[in-house]
Amino acid sequence: MAQKIKTFNAIAEKGLNILQEKKFEVSEGLSNPDAIILRSHKLQKEEFGKNLKAIARAGAGVNNIPVEECSELGIPVFNTPGANANAVKEIVLAALLMSSRGLFQGANFVNSIEELNQNELKPLIESGKKSFKGRELSGGTLGVVGMGAIGSKVADMGVMLGMNVIGYDPAITVEAAWKLPNKVERKESIEDVFKESDYISLHVPANDKTKGLINSDLLSKAKKGLRLINFARDEIVVSKDIIDSLDKSILSKYITDFADLELISRAKTFSDVIILPHIGASTSQAEENCSVMAAEQLDDFLSNGNIKNSVNFPELIEPRPSEFRITLSNKNHPGMIGKITTVLADNKLNIIDMVNKSRGEIAYNVIDLETKPPEKVLDELSSLDDVIYVREV
Repeated sequence: MAQKIKTFNAIAEKGLNILQEKKFEVSEGLSNPDAIILRSHKLQKEEFGKNLKAIARAGAGVNNIPVEECSELGIPVFNTPGANANAVKEIVLAALLMSSRGLFQGANFVNSIEELNQNELKPLIESGKKSFKGRELSGGTLGVVGMGAIGSKVADMGVMLGMNVIGYDPAITVEAAWKLPNKVERKESIEDVFKESDYISLHVPANDKTKGLINSDLLSKAKKGLRLINFARDEIVVSKDIIDSLDKSILSKYITDFADLELISRAKTFSDVIILPHIGASTSQAEENCSVMAAEQLDDFLSNGNIKNSVNFPELIEPRPSEFRITLSNKNHPGMIGKITTVLADNKLNIIDMVNKSRGEIAYNVIDLETKPPEKVLDELSSLDDVIYVREV
C-alpha cells in the first residue's frame, strides 16, 4: 500500500510530482497520513493522525509546527534552509534601496499630481525631487545579524555593492563560514554591529533566545540614523521600541515584511516605516526550490530512514548495504545501544551496519540487517524502556 502524504497550503507542483513519481499518495484530503508537507499552515497536534512519521516545512521557519511535541512522538521535522535564500537576498537589496533613495515617497509624489498641463509638470517635478535626495549604498556599512544561508548571501551582495560588511552570528556553522567573502568582518557581539552599521539586515530564527532581541536597550546603542531591515521574523523585534527609536531619530528607517497594528499606524502617518505583506520568499523559483527540497527529504526518510535538514533530529544519511533496514528513535540515555543489539542478537539477526547519532534528548539509529526482521522483533524493540519509535523501511 502506498504511503500517504498530506499537503497543507499550495505546494509547488514540481515537488509534489517527485513524490507522486515515487508512488506516494499525495493529497490535501488524506486522513492518517504517513507524512505532512506544508508551508505556513499553523499545524496542531490534533491534525497529526496515528500513522504520522515525518513533517516537512517548505521553507526555513518552523514556528508554525509544534516541534517539541513531534520530538516526544519520534517525528522528525524537516525544513528547507537556503531554498529561498536568493529570493530573500534580492528583496533585501530592494529594501536597502528603499531605505536610502526615497523610492516610495517619490513615486507617491508623482502619482499625486493632478490637473496640470505638460508645461507645468516638468518644473513641479524638478522642484519636488529635492525632497527625495538619498544616499548611495557604496561606502556605507552593512551589518548582517545571522550568517546562515540567507545572511551569507546578503553579506556577499553587500561586498559586491561596494559596502563595508560586518556580521554577527554566535552559532555560525563551518559550512556557512566557508561561504563568507573574506572581506566580511566578523564581530564578537551584536552590540558592536549596531554601533558601527549604517544599515542592518536581520536573518535569525525566532526562538527563545531571539524573541524580543531588537529592543530599546540594543537600539539605544545603535549608530544614529541606522536603517533597519527585517525579513527574518516579526517576533525578534519589539515594535513599540522600533517606533520609539524612530521618534528619537536613532533609527531613520524601518523596513519589514511583517505587519502589526502599531507599525501600520506609524506607516500611515510617517514615511520612516515601510511594511510589505510577507513576500520575502514569494517567487515562483523559491516556492519550487522549497517544494523540491522538502519532497526529496521526505522521500529519503520514508524510503530509507535518512535524515537531512531536520530541526529536531540528528543528521544521519547512510547508503543501504541491505534491503532490510530498521530505524529507531529513543531518549538519549546510556545503555540503549546494548539493549537494542541484545534484542537483535537474541533473535539471531545479523547486523550488517549500525549507526547511532544523537541531538539533545533524542538519539536516532539506522540498523541494516542481513535478513528481514520478524514483526515480533519490532514489537520487542518498541517495548524497550526509552524507545520512542521503531520502523522497518
